[in-house]
Amino acid sequence: MRSSTFLQRLFPHRVWSISTEKKEMFLTFDDGPIPEVTPWVLDTLKTHKAKATFFCIGDNIKKHPELFQQIIDEGHSVGNHTFNHLNGWQTSSKNYLENVEACKQEIELHSAPTHLFRPPYGKCTSTQAKALKRDAQQIIMWDILSKDYKSSFNKEACFHCVERSASAGSIIVFHDSLKAAKNMKYALVRTLETFKEFTFSALKQ
Repeated sequence: MRSSTFLQRLFPHRVWSISTEKKEMFLTFDDGPIPEVTPWVLDTLKTHKAKATFFCIGDNIKKHPELFQQIIDEGHSVGNHTFNHLNGWQTSSKNYLENVEACKQEIELHSAPTHLFRPPYGKCTSTQAKALKRDAQQIIMWDILSKDYKSSFNKEACFHCVERSASAGSIIVFHDSLKAAKNMKYALVRTLETFKEFTFSALKQ
């Protein structure tokens, strides 16, 4: 499903897609790493010679540092997704930014610093966004949302969310989570096969 032009105009300083003249797309995975799903994603990406960006929850990095290291070792980018998957609209700016910082510190225990940040649920306030930008964080949104996490969607519907709207420069959202696994696994493979003439690249962190 393509993000609305209205939202992109409302938040023009957030990154919604990548300007490129190449046949190139950008896969992203939110909410990991977890041992039940992330290794499958990494194996699938390797099979298709694709790179991606993983927006990781700090608590999951802390619990599964070996998986986080595998993501890095296999040439993918990583980004901050807060330590506890907080909804910025429902969290004070002080608590939200402290949670982002906790995730940042966890990432930097294992990796070079990253300037990529994705707000869970796509929700952060203007105050939070301004503070993140002062800290040189790039707020990465998307133009294609697979909706793999929706229990009301079947796997074919998730793939069609991608298929009907993806184009050069698209940032596509999947989730390496238990909730999304069934839909994501089908939609990811179909996406890689359908758009095999495209290069799937990691975002520069």
